[in-house]
Amino acid sequence: MTQERWRRISEWPLFWTAVLFLAAYSVQVIGNLRGSESVVADVIIWATWAIFVIDYAVNLVLVQNRRRWAIRNFHEVLILALPVLRPLRLLRLVVMLRIFHRTAGNALRGRILVFVLGSAALLTYCGALAVLDAEENASGSNITNFGDAVWWALTTITTVGYGDHFPVTLVGRFVAAGLMISGIAVLGVVTASVASWLVEYVAAGAASATVQAEEPLRLELQRLSEKVDRLTLALESSNLAQSPDVTKEQ
Repeated sequence: MTQERWRRISEWPLFWTAVLFLAAYSVQVIGNLRGSESVVADVIIWATWAIFVIDYAVNLVLVQNRRRWAIRNFHEVLILALPVLRPLRLLRLVVMLRIFHRTAGNALRGRILVFVLGSAALLTYCGALAVLDAEENASGSNITNFGDAVWWALTTITTVGYGDHFPVTLVGRFVAAGLMISGIAVLGVVTASVASWLVEYVAAGAASATVQAEEPLRLELQRLSEKVDRLTLALESSNLAQSPDVTKEQ
């Protein structure tokens, strides 16, 4: 088996593993489950982590140049090594972004829009979960429920930042910094895509208007060309009819 074939086989199973992880983590964080209450969620979270570890190990075994692949995919090692920091576990959901990219279609603009919109929604939701996980039990926190966390994530990723909710913990501030940087990138891509679509739409409209404006002129030129052809044919016929008389007179 090749690495490419393994990736094709494991792509959707990994996607649903990531969905299962996200569901368990969401229940754990939104329900503020601790201790014995979160046993089931913890089991699911660690089981999904084990599946990601197996996927990494299989890729490492199947690849030809293991050292080069390991260096180029060092971020995957970091993602697998981050369960110690609970909010950063959500980085495992990067696998979902690959699925968005693969299933977005062949058209470049369609792929960009689907990828960006999917990424923005996932980033917003995960940012809300991560900051809530870091803040809900912290002293002096003002983000204590999921509604506040979603509102904070929306104002942060769009770089509005009303300031009515803000993280007070170090981990929460790291989450905020990552979300702000991601928000700038996402909004930049969306703006560029919309601008590109508008330019193409205006250019297509201008081209259509030019064709419509030139149509009467084209028809007139065609009519004149047909008249010239008829006159030329008439003159040639007249010359041919007169040529025997001229020869006879000579």
